[in-house]
Amino acid sequence: MMLGGAGFAGLTAMVFAGRSQANTQKSPEPKATTNRNGKFAGKVVLITGATSGIGEGTAYAFAKEGAKVFFCGRRENLGKQVEAKIKSFGGEATYMQADVRKEEDVKAFIDACVKKYGRIDIAFNNAGIESKPATIAERSLEEWMDLLNTNATGVFLSMKYELPHMLRQGGGVIVNNASVSGHVGFATIAPYSASKHAVISLTKVPALEYADKNIRVNSVSPGAVDTPMLRRALAAWKTDFKAVSQDYPIKRIVNTEEIARTVMWLSSDDATCITGMDVDATGGYLTK
Repeated sequence: MMLGGAGFAGLTAMVFAGRSQANTQKSPEPKATTNRNGKFAGKVVLITGATSGIGEGTAYAFAKEGAKVFFCGRRENLGKQVEAKIKSFGGEATYMQADVRKEEDVKAFIDACVKKYGRIDIAFNNAGIESKPATIAERSLEEWMDLLNTNATGVFLSMKYELPHMLRQGGGVIVNNASVSGHVGFATIAPYSASKHAVISLTKVPALEYADKNIRVNSVSPGAVDTPMLRRALAAWKTDFKAVSQDYPIKRIVNTEEIARTVMWLSSDDATCITGMDVDATGGYLTK
């Protein structure tokens, strides 16, 4: 059974790991130390929606490799916990409360990062929410707008204010979090699917607009990832990890660190000719 309902920013990705790795019920704790001379040493990384799930795991991964992480989320208590955890293993991080549905919040968040660090080298536009299962006829306009405003307009607003800073500094990298739901349709999650299709388009267009300005824009489309969002989706659909994993060729649910490594690759100098690409991180689902 292919889970086609809520939690598909959390239903996101099985990549770079073997079948021998067991499914997990939560992502691993960040490693105990930060490499000050790591691959992203001195880089300023801005992340939206990093108070849990993929965003949280990516914040840990970048900080572990020496980056200065500036991140936001709506839930202040969780944001402060993530900030404290990064500092506890020697990383550098700053949390700021912001809602990507609000233009003034997005602008203030991005401006604050530049004020503190002077630049934005990498931006991971990750913030997103899931939709509850419902048909088009049953769906409320309020929920439709909330999903689109968070998952699609939030990415648009983030890039609207990130790009001018990157232009001024002479370049930068943007990675947007899309989804398997941005490639195929799943019944009863129209707003989520529409929002993730939009993210992929919102990646291709600025990639073309800024390709000659030393700014790369890519996206990543995960499948099922062990996140709080996925667990909410499983509960809503009355299913479990084992059943969902059977829909994917790699036959397992992966953790957020695996998606973080994909984002980091796209952000690194190993991918300098990659722009306008959506990376299929579905563990083979889209090849079927």
